[in-house]
Amino acid sequence: MFEDPSQLEQFKALQEQHAALEESISSPQASHASREYSQQVRRHKELGRILECWRGLVKTDSDIAGARELLADPSPEIRAMAQGDLDGLLDGRRRIEEELKLLLLPKDPNDEKNTVVEIRAGTGGEEAALFAGDLLRMYIRFSERRGWKSEFLSASPAGEPGAYKEVVFMVEGDRVYSVLKHESGVHRVQRVPATETQGRIHTSAVTVAVLPEAEEVEVEIRPDEIKVDVFRSSGPGGQSVNTTDSAVRVTHLPTGLVVTCQDEKSQLKNKLKALTVLRARLYDLKNSEQRRKISEERRGQVGTGDRSERIRTYNFPQGRVTDHRINLTLYKLASVLDGDLDELLAQLGSFFQARQLAAGGAGL
Repeated sequence: MFEDPSQLEQFKALQEQHAALEESISSPQASHASREYSQQVRRHKELGRILECWRGLVKTDSDIAGARELLADPSPEIRAMAQGDLDGLLDGRRRIEEELKLLLLPKDPNDEKNTVVEIRAGTGGEEAALFAGDLLRMYIRFSERRGWKSEFLSASPAGEPGAYKEVVFMVEGDRVYSVLKHESGVHRVQRVPATETQGRIHTSAVTVAVLPEAEEVEVEIRPDEIKVDVFRSSGPGGQSVNTTDSAVRVTHLPTGLVVTCQDEKSQLKNKLKALTVLRARLYDLKNSEQRRKISEERRGQVGTGDRSERIRTYNFPQGRVTDHRINLTLYKLASVLDGDLDELLAQLGSFFQARQLAAGGAGL
């Protein structure tokens, strides 16, 4: 396997890093509650999987060499047995090597993070607002299936029940961003609205933005950079609603970004939620230049994942969902809108991994 000396050096370095991390996390001085400790544990597990795969590949190469030696045996029975073993070993080696290449792909540093999801109604008026509510329910149901926790950060309801001009929520759980990050883009719906008297199919659009949660150490928001306005919450009446200045609008002066939150009765809670959304948007803005460069390099390829492109169509008359980046069509629209996204997201993940491998990102 290691004809290239640099590959052997690469794996020796990984072994040393794995051993150093094992010593660090096993130390009595390690603070199990610290963010650094959690990162070290995750990296230790990642390296463990890589090294286990590597050792499996080395053992398989040794077994292949032994099987090839037996092909020269004078006994036809032994040669036939050796050929059968060799065929199986070569198939196994190909599988292990593909797994190792995937494990060696550069990791997105945001993959382990929680996620802020923003859904906005686009073209289509009331029908777009209703579909924004449908997508909200889809992602909430999917999160429940995964055992993730969802929390509303802000919402701007439209006229009909369950319709939204904009809704923002946080999803917390294991590797949330790695699973949802390819959902950013324009989601198109084709269906006959309830108000359509002639049965015509209307096309509407909703935009989805998936942002990694940014921690305070990653994005610093100084008090002098923000303007905080408080006002009375709008919406249905009730205790503490429309009677106190609990709603909060935070404006980030250097960028002009504005975040409004009024879902909580407490002004402090609304401010904290608004700052969470603002921090995520600033982190996304901070990385936008790098994404633009990547986008330019991949301009000729299909499905850049850019937020401005149409990524998926939900066709109600035919009961189908089509993801345009991977040319995948599933005839189970109702199931998908009920949160059954596993097949769709798995194929998307495989597509982007294969594209990364084709670009030479594995380093093997």
